[in-house]
Amino acid sequence: MFRILALTAVTALALLPAARAEDAKPVELFNGKDLTGWKFKGDEKRSRWQATTAKLDPKDPQRLEISGPGPEGNWLVNTTPGSLDLYTEAAFGDALVELEFMIPKGSNSGIYLMGEYEVQILDSYGKVKVGPGDLGGIYHTAAPKVNASKKAGEWQKIVIDFRAPRFDGEKKVENAKFVKVTLNDQVIHENVETKGPTPGGLTGKEAPTGPLMFQGDHGAVAFRNIKITPKK
Repeated sequence: MFRILALTAVTALALLPAARAEDAKPVELFNGKDLTGWKFKGDEKRSRWQATTAKLDPKDPQRLEISGPGPEGNWLVNTTPGSLDLYTEAAFGDALVELEFMIPKGSNSGIYLMGEYEVQILDSYGKVKVGPGDLGGIYHTAAPKVNASKKAGEWQKIVIDFRAPRFDGEKKVENAKFVKVTLNDQVIHENVETKGPTPGGLTGKEAPTGPLMFQGDHGAVAFRNIKITPKK
């Protein structure tokens, strides 16, 4: 009887990790109505983030023109350059980040994993040679393998499979890693480690978890279909 119970317990324990992995579900970070669940890096009065829709200004393609609520709801839009960085109240470690973004011509933004590791957003359409500071680049670390950029004003999709740094107490024992990044269905990074935080991050410090942050202090940008799936 004891042997049967022991085998049952071992079997149940073996199945637990798989069950947790299967239970992982995407977290919708933006409710399409307002900025509930988000915080600002700086004085909120300087923020130009809105829950709205936008398009390229027909008179000035370097700007986004607010177009009001759309039939599918609002987007998360930084309407004006020189705004503030915006980050989630929730913190994450290992995660799969999926979202779409749109920028006007010449604009500059970024996606900061854990608030510290930036994947660059930049109008890099048509460039023959791209570097770490171009669209999809892991800033200060790695250039994208290919230039998968679309034209300004078009929606672009990025998927980031991210592994958080590992710690033994307060000591970091493994670097953060971008396991895989795809931009517009093209693989642009695989197994790229980052030695430390990107300049301009939320705190400049590394930790086991952190928020998702969007850069707003540079250029205008719009985000939609933002979701993150925790991996543990």
